[in-house]
Amino acid sequence: MDKSELRKLQEFLRQAFGAPGIKVGLDPKNEDAAVASFGERALGPIVVDDEDGDRSFSFAMKLPVERPVLQEYLRRLFDNDDLTIVARGRKTDSVELNRGDDFLAVISADDPKCKTFTLQMAILDIDLEDI
Repeated sequence: MDKSELRKLQEFLRQAFGAPGIKVGLDPKNEDAAVASFGERALGPIVVDDEDGDRSFSFAMKLPVERPVLQEYLRRLFDNDDLTIVARGRKTDSVELNRGDDFLAVISADDPKCKTFTLQMAILDIDLEDI
């Protein structure tokens, strides 16, 4: 990843979560990946996927809370009351994260008892074009 992509990914995540303090930098352990952080907290890795000829990115963030408090946890973390958790039809092991009417990510349970979750966000190269 080059500096331009890092800057665009940072701005994309800031806009998506409504959190201007999000930072994105190179992963010191993997030059083909980045790490998103917010204040002193590392949020998670951003990995490049360009196997199909199209360049995209995958952002993953571990959420150490149970389902009943997911929405409040994310709202407090990013200081943004526009973040909402939405059920996914018949699926009970995952939910969607929205900001207002905009879909942001899927949040999936890490274990059958739904004690922890992982947020997974796909970022397409076209999502970064206007940034």
